Amino acid sequence: MRATFRLGTLAGVKVGVHWTVAVIFAVIAIGLAQSRLPAAHPGHLWALYWAVGLLTAVVFLASLLAHELAHAVVARRNGVGVDDIVLWLLGGVARLRGEAPSPGVEFRIAGVGPLVSLVLGVVFGLSAWLVHAGFGAGLGVDALAWLAAINILLAVFNAVPAAPLDGGRLLRALLWRRTGDKFRATVGASTAGRGFGWLLVLLGLFLFVRGDTVGGVWTALIGWFLTSAATLERRQAEVAKTLAGIPVRNAMTREPAAVPTRLTVAEFLRDAAFRYRHSAFPVVDEAGAPVGLVTLDAARHVSEREQGTVFVADVMLPLAEVDVVGPDEPLANLLPRLDPAPEHRVLVVADGRLIGIVSAADINGMVTWLNVNNPQRRSP
Repeated sequence: MRATFRLGTLAGVKVGVHWTVAVIFAVIAIGLAQSRLPAAHPGHLWALYWAVGLLTAVVFLASLLAHELAHAVVARRNGVGVDDIVLWLLGGVARLRGEAPSPGVEFRIAGVGPLVSLVLGVVFGLSAWLVHAGFGAGLGVDALAWLAAINILLAVFNAVPAAPLDGGRLLRALLWRRTGDKFRATVGASTAGRGFGWLLVLLGLFLFVRGDTVGGVWTALIGWFLTSAATLERRQAEVAKTLAGIPVRNAMTREPAAVPTRLTVAEFLRDAAFRYRHSAFPVVDEAGAPVGLVTLDAARHVSEREQGTVFVADVMLPLAEVDVVGPDEPLANLLPRLDPAPEHRVLVVADGRLIGIVSAADINGMVTWLNVNNPQRRSP
């Protein structure tokens, strides 16, 4: 899940949101402003209902951010790098740069998220009680009570022992410690995740048939997502097992074609060396140091009238938003960072110089080669 746009940096971690956040924000704000609040406290101006509803939705998103930020902070303190945090339709995700090195680290990273949500739920609940005791019932008390309930629900739901939920990570840590086999632990957690996901899908269908259209569709959607994510985790674990011990340098495309920053978009699109080979290219400065990544799609979005005056540097992804690794980093660590989209490439840099690039196709090619030439590595 990649951010549609960035919010900035918090505690040293990049924070972004996916466009689907607007959906959940609207659902919460509308539900509170037009249904829950007017029903519980009639007689107020509609503008007041909307103000409280919008503010509550903002605080809820902040609660999600706190949950994910806790994962990120604990991961970094335990030596696991963090790419960014992205909020989206079904919550948030902290993208880690690699796997936890031990079951204990996995347990700490996974457990802190639900713990933070639980603490927030208690804090909001106590706040609602104090405000009610001091000022009586009102819109603010109802909003605080809702925030308390939703955060406690978030903590409980995330603690379910099924991947990719935090509880699935806790289950994997326990299985890992018990068996000493990280792969078997991942398979166990992902199997539990798929089972829980299908259970939610069936529950959603049942609710839909019973007439709860919104609740049924929403429950089934969450179940489908959990099933898909758990399946993906197992596949990634199988690929990681196949790639164990393989460094990035063995799979990267060496000496990739690079685009100078001062090349215009028109020149970039006309040059056959760039037009037909790939969909994304590293961008380098005059000294040959990498400064970003440009895609053909981004270049083509520049109007023909401006292509002769707009430079590649103006449309590229800056290096801060591109994954960069060293040639000796384990190739398996790149799996969570790659997907087929053109902009999702990893630049390989050594001593400040670009020496290679890795795409999902490069990893697939390495897996195929290993399965053919080294059958003992083949994933089950």
